[in-house]
Amino acid sequence: MRMSKAEKAARIQAVLDELHPEVPVPLDHADPYSLLIAVLLSAQTTDARVNLVTPGLFALADTPQAMARASVEEILEEIRTCGLAPSKAKNIHALSRQLLEHHDGEVPRTFEDLEALPGVGHKTASVVMAQAFDVPAFPVDTHIHRLAARWGLSDGKNVEKTERDLKRVFPADAWNRLHLQIIYFGREHCPARSHVLDDCPICSWAATARRKAEERKKAPKRATARDQ
Repeated sequence: MRMSKAEKAARIQAVLDELHPEVPVPLDHADPYSLLIAVLLSAQTTDARVNLVTPGLFALADTPQAMARASVEEILEEIRTCGLAPSKAKNIHALSRQLLEHHDGEVPRTFEDLEALPGVGHKTASVVMAQAFDVPAFPVDTHIHRLAARWGLSDGKNVEKTERDLKRVFPADAWNRLHLQIIYFGREHCPARSHVLDDCPICSWAATARRKAEERKKAPKRATARDQ
């Protein structure tokens, strides 16, 4: 019997709660400002890389006041190994000045004000709202976008639609936890390439037969004894 999206979402949530009952925030931070900077740095950069560079960056400046006093060149020197480092250095400096000029040096607590900051898009704002201020949000990264499509919860057209679709099928009080659970699940159980959906704790039953067939066609052929 075919499950509805709501039934499928409930079963997925149960599996994620069992596999990932604890979901620490993967980016090291001490307060909303350091989280905001870390999330900004994480674009096109791994969390592990961000966690390597932020100790040096925050030793240079760990408040908007200190970051605004630092030069863009000094900031860039600390984050050089991150993707898009030059533009990120400029944005970190500019948003720190904007926090001082418009928000009394505090990280704002609304999506609108966060998204008005240099370099801060909807996903970054969503992570800060969820993880710094515990406001229900569902930030969609590449892992979540990919898995929502595999599981038939969204059509994968774009991240904005994926976010809307996931918010529709999961309860709001679980969004912040599920965002992290799906990321951890994607990293540990559900890779982008060479994934055998039939062996996956969720894809094995949540993905459609058509989806499984499509991914089998994309996967590289396994070596056989004759190939050795």
